[in-house]
Amino acid sequence: MATLTTVREMASAEEPVPATMTVDQYLSSMFHPDCDFVDGRIEERNVGEYEHSRVQGMLIRLFGNNEREWSVVTAPECRLQVALKRFRIPDVMVLRRGTKFTRVIHEAPLICVEVLSPEDTWVRIRERLDDYLAMGVEHVWCFEPEAREVRRYTAEGFAKVTEPELTIAGTAVRINLAEVFSILDEE
Repeated sequence: MATLTTVREMASAEEPVPATMTVDQYLSSMFHPDCDFVDGRIEERNVGEYEHSRVQGMLIRLFGNNEREWSVVTAPECRLQVALKRFRIPDVMVLRRGTKFTRVIHEAPLICVEVLSPEDTWVRIRERLDDYLAMGVEHVWCFEPEAREVRRYTAEGFAKVTEPELTIAGTAVRINLAEVFSILDEE
């Protein structure tokens, strides 16, 4: 009898995660941490390291504390359907306030933020970012805690942010980069 290839082995009390499944199986499954779904394949995400967690947490606080003023809704690690058989889980997703939302987000967010982990490769992260752009996400930002750098991602590729703040024209969104990375200096 053949066995399923697994993405990862879970704790002994849990079933292994199959490498492939249908959209319906994916949507009715819970993973810890949640996984992306790309054309029938389950893809793990790099999460759980200190610097990644601290920067992600600071971004969630900054967006969350300013939701009303900036007219946005913050949704960390929420499933986003980027194509018919593709679901991604951005580290931080920022939606325009006033949009009606469901369990899985189907509308293009205003911003998708990825916080890079040391194991992330530019090839792998690019595929994810391209999915965001293809579905119509207006702003895609990548935070790299180790280098304390931020890059915007567009159809032209990566552009290193040299300004002290990330802003979005026509909105009140304003992220001070030194403030975000200062969390890494706290004990």
